[in-house]
Amino acid sequence: MNDILILVLGMACAGIGGELFVRGAVGIARWARISPGIIGATVGAFATSSPELSVSVNSALAGKPQIALGDALGSNVVNIALILGLALAISAIKSSRSSVRRDFPVALGVPALTFLFFLDGSLSRLDGILMLGLFAAWLTFTAIDAAGQRSAAPAVLAGKNGWVSILLSLVGLAFLITAGNLIVAGARGIAHTYGIDEFIIGATLVAIGTSAPELATAIIAKIKGHDEVGLGTLLGSNIFNGLFIIPVAASIHPIVVRWDEVAVALFFGLTALIIPFPDRKDRISRRRGVLLLVVYVMYVAAVLYKGAG
Repeated sequence: MNDILILVLGMACAGIGGELFVRGAVGIARWARISPGIIGATVGAFATSSPELSVSVNSALAGKPQIALGDALGSNVVNIALILGLALAISAIKSSRSSVRRDFPVALGVPALTFLFFLDGSLSRLDGILMLGLFAAWLTFTAIDAAGQRSAAPAVLAGKNGWVSILLSLVGLAFLITAGNLIVAGARGIAHTYGIDEFIIGATLVAIGTSAPELATAIIAKIKGHDEVGLGTLLGSNIFNGLFIIPVAASIHPIVVRWDEVAVALFFGLTALIIPFPDRKDRISRRRGVLLLVVYVMYVAAVLYKGAG
């Protein structure tokens, strides 16, 4: 019962945090004269990925980095197949051209890169360091892109509104981080009660729990008409998970896991990213949202089947 109460409290915090963060992110973007998508892909993605980072470090230090791997790979599938699928079920999404150019290719490349590093059956400390270098390169490119947008944008007199937006974002982030930690604790407690495999726990229940902040942010952004914030947060979170969270765990403790389990998560993660790739008008239709939800159901069934085998 305590675990269920923790889950409910975590969901409440996620809703409050998502509302405050979206308001703050849009305000900061206007104040700083940069795209809201960049705020979502960096600040939002890092904040909403903080539960995954906590799981990654703690599980690696405990000598069980498989939980970190399962959580990160599973969260990437949840972010796109489930959360983006639900957002698209509300209505179609308009993506920015900069997001298509900057974030989609990197997010698509992460599963392929992880596949290559796992060909030898493990992710070593050196592999982790190399992936962290790629993450730093993406972050640098994003910062340069933001600086270019700011210099090209007209000046905006925001006054005190800028600081109010920052405060809203910080409070929202605090709620999102708290929500992720509470939901992860509740999900792991329930899972351990029923004796589920560690990788399965990470790829399903813990992945959903750590993705709760992304869910709250994306859905609230969609309802309020700020698609760019929600999409940027989801794509950025996938990049953080693949090029930062997993490498951090591998740098602490090399990751060795059954290849067929990793292959399932990587396959569905890549498939989930291909389906919503924007058309020539940078639009993602509702029909693709239905396909994404089907992909998520297939993913869960595949993971559970592999775990039972």
